Amino acid sequence: MDYKDYYKILGVDPAASAQDIKKAYRRLARKHHPDLSKDPESAARMAEINEANTVLSDPEKRAAYDQLSAEPAETYGARGGFRPPPDWDQGHSFQQNGGPGSEDYSDFFDELFGRSAYARQTHARGQTPPDRKGRDHHAVIELDLEDSYRGTERSLQVRSAALDAQGQAVEKTRELQVTIPKGVKEGQLIRLAGHGSPGLGHGMSGDLLLEVRFRPDPRWYAKDKDVYQHVAIAPWEAALGGPIEVTTLAGTLEVNVPAGWKKGRQLRLRGKGLPAATPGDMYLLLEITLPPANDEASRKAYEAFSQAFPDFNARNA
Repeated sequence: MDYKDYYKILGVDPAASAQDIKKAYRRLARKHHPDLSKDPESAARMAEINEANTVLSDPEKRAAYDQLSAEPAETYGARGGFRPPPDWDQGHSFQQNGGPGSEDYSDFFDELFGRSAYARQTHARGQTPPDRKGRDHHAVIELDLEDSYRGTERSLQVRSAALDAQGQAVEKTRELQVTIPKGVKEGQLIRLAGHGSPGLGHGMSGDLLLEVRFRPDPRWYAKDKDVYQHVAIAPWEAALGGPIEVTTLAGTLEVNVPAGWKKGRQLRLRGKGLPAATPGDMYLLLEITLPPANDEASRKAYEAFSQAFPDFNARNA
């Protein structure tokens, strides 16, 4: 069993403060999270980072780990493998949270804080380990705004890390069918029961929590339940007003553009936003689009237009 230098994994000094450890973990998580990194080793690297943070962010675990790390070299086995001395954790009281889901942790962690330690301590007290629910897992799912508006099903590949027969972290991939409910919002969590880590004893498996993110779309975007859509209108539509047809998430709608252009004007369509018990609204953001002057006739039309407004200065409008 290899010794794990958790301070080195997080890139912090053994004297680092709790705040320093938190900052280091967040920085590394943003870099190596499998949902954000294209590196094929990201899942295995993230497993190491999570394990180091699990120990160093817990005051009792960190104190016990620091005490263990200060032991003399003979605590390492004759063949270079690490073995903690007997009763190394005596005097420390910490929650054994590595049991359920310890497939995500190394043998080193398991021996110190996981299933092995938990079974060892409960056996020493003459107790039977209680059933425990497995840990929840977290992943990101990217959707189009249309998926939220109509509801759909998506096939999702979830990458995570597991330990092979040698105790090394390797990547594994699962494919899941996910039902996307109507009206799901940015940042909302979709819970897939039983797809997290297995439980301890007869405990239930944990859940998989999918955080919803919307793909950028030049046509529209959402703020909470409200949908905002860019709509191009011709100069005469902006000036004269009148009905226009607009293709929206709610289908093709006829809306009336008020006469008299105003910069930043938007039309509110009540109840046409994302579905909910009280649906959101849709806001049409009106933007003038000019026709091209790419032939003689269109250039003359622009010349006539300019002559019709001799006192108009766009810089002063």
